[in-house]
Amino acid sequence: MIQALLLSAPWWAWLGFHLLVFAMLALDLGVFNRKAHAPGYREAVGWSAAWILLALLFNGVIWRFTGGQRAAEFLTGYLLEKSLSVDNLFVFVLLFTAFQVPPRNQHRILYWGVVGAMVLRAVMIVCGIALLDRFEWMVLLFGAFLVYTGVKMLLTRDRAPSDPRQGLIARVFQRVVPYDAEAGYGRFWTLKDQRRYATPMLLLLVIVEATDLLFAVDSIPAVLAVTRDPFIVYTSNIFAILGLRALYFLLARMVDRFHLLKVGLAVILVFVGLKMCLARVVDIPTLASLLVITLVLVICVTGSLVWPRAEKGKP
Repeated sequence: MIQALLLSAPWWAWLGFHLLVFAMLALDLGVFNRKAHAPGYREAVGWSAAWILLALLFNGVIWRFTGGQRAAEFLTGYLLEKSLSVDNLFVFVLLFTAFQVPPRNQHRILYWGVVGAMVLRAVMIVCGIALLDRFEWMVLLFGAFLVYTGVKMLLTRDRAPSDPRQGLIARVFQRVVPYDAEAGYGRFWTLKDQRRYATPMLLLLVIVEATDLLFAVDSIPAVLAVTRDPFIVYTSNIFAILGLRALYFLLARMVDRFHLLKVGLAVILVFVGLKMCLARVVDIPTLASLLVITLVLVICVTGSLVWPRAEKGKP
């Protein structure tokens, strides 16, 4: 597998990408967000723009050194993962509301959630590509799963979510790990009576990681429908989730306005799933996929703003 990674990109490209990412993360947490605080609108806009610009510059480097095809694959994978990651925002709002997390502590939880997601997604990407390379028939399985997920998302989009505090992950965690429900969100562990206890912050981080893992089960096969190039899949995936924290603080109060977005995400999953299933019959170019995904997102966002959802109790 190491040989496959090095065939996708030289070792210095992998090293340079990770040095760039970790430098940005260190700058984020170590300099700009050293003290716990709730990022304001300007700060959220600035960081969102910075991550998007960085991804586009990276895409330009790919285009310059490897050609337009791989650049188009990166951009399509990035946009696809970015759009599917937006669905995480709905979950983050639910989690932070249910656990009553103060706004000043939300950033640090999301920060470590992203770091953990990088590791989990790297493992899933490597395993996914290895499976597809060894068992070609799994393309049909992945495609069918994406179609199923898209249809299910479409049919259950208005269903009320369950309370995450009573979920399986929370119950198992509190049984296995010594837990202090009153310890707050300032740190992951606390000392009480000479014994170490997990805090609600650690429990919430575990739930965030588990939730991202579930989303990755959908999003990674979707990106693999665009390309199986490990470097392109991994870098586009990481760039998309790195900007998710800033995007959360930018859109957290507005997610209800984009009520048609889930419909669009469902359509995108079905489209990508059908593309995988029909790959041997119909070869859909990467640029065509990029156009379809962009068009669906634009229509759903525009439609949500033009035809807002009626408030409960009002006609």
